[in-house]
Amino acid sequence: MKVAVVKERRAHERRVAASPDSVKRMAGLGLEVAVESGAGEAAGFTDAAFAAAGAAIVPDAAIALIDADILLKVQRPLLAGEGERDELAGLKPGLVLIGLLQPQQYPAAIDAYAAAGLTSFAMELLPRITRAQAMDVLSSQANLAGYKAVIDAAEEFNRAFPMMMTAAGTIKAARVLVMGAGVAGLQAIATARRLGAIVSATDVRAAAKEQVESLGASFITVDEEAARGAETAGGYAREMSADYQRRQREKVAEALRRTDVVICTALIPGRRAPVLLSEAMVAEMAPGSVIVDLAVEAGGNVEGSRAGEIVTTANGVKIIGHLNVPSRIAADASQLYARNLVAFLGLIVGQDGNLAINPEDEIVKATLLTRDGAVVNPALTGAAESAATPVPGGGP
Repeated sequence: MKVAVVKERRAHERRVAASPDSVKRMAGLGLEVAVESGAGEAAGFTDAAFAAAGAAIVPDAAIALIDADILLKVQRPLLAGEGERDELAGLKPGLVLIGLLQPQQYPAAIDAYAAAGLTSFAMELLPRITRAQAMDVLSSQANLAGYKAVIDAAEEFNRAFPMMMTAAGTIKAARVLVMGAGVAGLQAIATARRLGAIVSATDVRAAAKEQVESLGASFITVDEEAARGAETAGGYAREMSADYQRRQREKVAEALRRTDVVICTALIPGRRAPVLLSEAMVAEMAPGSVIVDLAVEAGGNVEGSRAGEIVTTANGVKIIGHLNVPSRIAADASQLYARNLVAFLGLIVGQDGNLAINPEDEIVKATLLTRDGAVVNPALTGAAESAATPVPGGGP
């Protein structure tokens, strides 16, 4: 079977769905890989490296897709009118499309995959079970996003993070508050601690307290009793009541008065990101403080954040709203994402190198969107509770 890997053509995307290492692994599954020339350039993977790993390098996407059985993507394909080319054009019926397809945000695209006769899988819908850990793209990408958020904050912060004792005097350690202790949040805590900051964190889930404290940060508790019911069966955060959110804001507002850097990572599965910091709360922060809003593409955790921009408020607080943060570390993000995809391919490719899709398998059932011209995913057909469906960056 032939696997196609093409350039990502959506804006702000530097990742690629394969690496030279994953090409070797796919060959081990009996798959032939065709890579569009330049597909890995932005991630630091040269055509020569792909070729050395066993991939066939082809001049453009159209040639890569000729007779392709599987198409690996990072972002969802461009549809007609969205960009330079319709990426569904020319795909043969039955082709397996695998990527971060954002089915709940873009249902019309899912209908287009069904109309094209594609068998499509959304990697962000993986169930949170032990067997799926090696395939967990949300965790691999959120982990890097949490790290990069702290590095971006340090770049914009006009002071040092660690305490420094010098002959000229002592520099106080920066105080960092991480809001949302999922994968991104926990990595942000660890990174800020490595840089020498004093770190605290908050999360709606009571289970996060132990994880936060194990990393050497203090946990800000709003309501432990309410927090015990703040987690879905899949391990993701639920949306909390208006009263809880009000009390959370009051508790956080108190902490903000002594905070230099805030990293916001909170996402609600399938919903708009909750607002954690109001304009009034930001106005209470000291000039020179920095906020990173990792949820900016889902509506934002911070009032006043703008997607793709660094905003400076009237009181001198910087709000960072970079787009597609994992793509800002394209080499590592691509490497991890590619390994996630290879692990998933091992589930749907048999020992003979042919497709062996079992729709009754728990992982396949959760991620399969379309097949045989129809939308088949229970979460999209109304047969399952959408609140259990994760979104990129959400959950622990």
